[in-house]
Amino acid sequence: MPAVQPLLLACLLWGVGARTAELRKAKDRSGRCQYTFSVASPDESSCPEQGQAMSAIQDLQRDSSTQRADLESTKARLSSLEGLLHQLTSAPAARPSETLEGPQRELATLRREREQQETQTRELEAAYSNLLRDKEVLEEEKRQLGAENEDLARRLESSSQEIERLRRGQCPQARGTPQEVPPGSREVSRWNSENLDFQELKSELTEVPASRILKESPPGHPGSEEGDTGCGELVWVGEPVTLRTAETITGKYGVWMRDPKPVHPYTRETTWRIDTVGTGVRQVFEYSLASQFAQGYPSKVHVLPRPLESTGAVVYAGSLYFQGAESRAVIRYELSTETVKAEKEIAGAGYHGQFPYAWGGYTDIDLAVDESGLWVIYSTEGAKGAIVLSKLNPESLEREQTWETNIRKQSVANAFVICGTLYTVSSYSSPDTTVNFAFDTGAGSSKALAVPFKNRYKYNSMIDYNPLEKQLFAWDNFNMVTYDTRLSKM
Repeated sequence: MPAVQPLLLACLLWGVGARTAELRKAKDRSGRCQYTFSVASPDESSCPEQGQAMSAIQDLQRDSSTQRADLESTKARLSSLEGLLHQLTSAPAARPSETLEGPQRELATLRREREQQETQTRELEAAYSNLLRDKEVLEEEKRQLGAENEDLARRLESSSQEIERLRRGQCPQARGTPQEVPPGSREVSRWNSENLDFQELKSELTEVPASRILKESPPGHPGSEEGDTGCGELVWVGEPVTLRTAETITGKYGVWMRDPKPVHPYTRETTWRIDTVGTGVRQVFEYSLASQFAQGYPSKVHVLPRPLESTGAVVYAGSLYFQGAESRAVIRYELSTETVKAEKEIAGAGYHGQFPYAWGGYTDIDLAVDESGLWVIYSTEGAKGAIVLSKLNPESLEREQTWETNIRKQSVANAFVICGTLYTVSSYSSPDTTVNFAFDTGAGSSKALAVPFKNRYKYNSMIDYNPLEKQLFAWDNFNMVTYDTRLSKM
């Protein structure tokens, strides 16, 4: 019906325009009022047939269906627009967080990059500071060498002047009968006055080991008693004697050694030194002569196949024994062939700061040598931090026998072994301290001691006994020192 009304209206307008329209009213057979509207067709002379009318009705229905489809399409589009509008109105609060998520990630990335750059900057600054310190040390050495050079030049000039004076002068001849020359002596040659050339006077310096001096010392000296070359209990430690001072910061603490059982090509004079400050320590400096060691001129530098840790290394029977870095492994490195001959873990031993000596320095595993051979000093969880002492086979590094003491490892500064007895030092920094405990492996018992011991430079990081020299070797705050010892009679 809604579509018919516009049609009737259009026809009415058309009829008015054509002035040939006619409207009639009459009752139909059922008595209802019926209106009839007639318009003259401009094309047709008579009304269309029933079939044509049905065709017109079908056209009208198709038009109505098309309009309905258009209306449904419009409704669908409107629903879509309403949904979009709902999304736009409901999402404003959520969108900022989604929008900010990307910049936040970028900001976090930039912050990480900045932290990395700051870390690199700090590392570079530290390296630069180290270089500056090294430069200062080198400049100081250069200044010292310059001063020594000037002193040598002055001495050379003085010698030259003395030579000229001797050339110009003439010594008087000795008159009278020559005195008798004591037996076993050589007669000193007389000055030849007829020879105008000068005669050179020569002096020689002979190095004598401290142990020989002790043996030849007069009665009353601690080292002169009979029987002190054998084993006994430690009763006296002498004053420290400084042999060498490290040149750089890497020598703050370290370890130096001589072989108490030297094998060819090494002698009792051959010395090894390791500066242990820093990480990745692999260099071992070898000095063939004691004079080279004193002057700091190594004859060879060994580079170990893996880094060592701390100051517990020793040399025995031609091999260097040391603890591998960050491990409980003990390694035997043969010095003449520069090869690793054995490696063995000390089962259960603490390492890398678990059970160090009082001064620290990752001194968890400390090797030692005495008259009977090779030892290792350490601690375990089972021992609850007390010192454990094991005798090692020097070839295979197998533990032959083990003793657990009642001496807490972190309460003492260092330890060494003499004649099968473990000794500990009370303090590493006190100038006047003591050897405070002794553990006798033969008796399996320990006792307190009070043998005076001096830390002259107040930072003693290494103490080892050399049974050949009957001395303690130590590294005290850049300085390599020795201590004479005396043992009681057995």
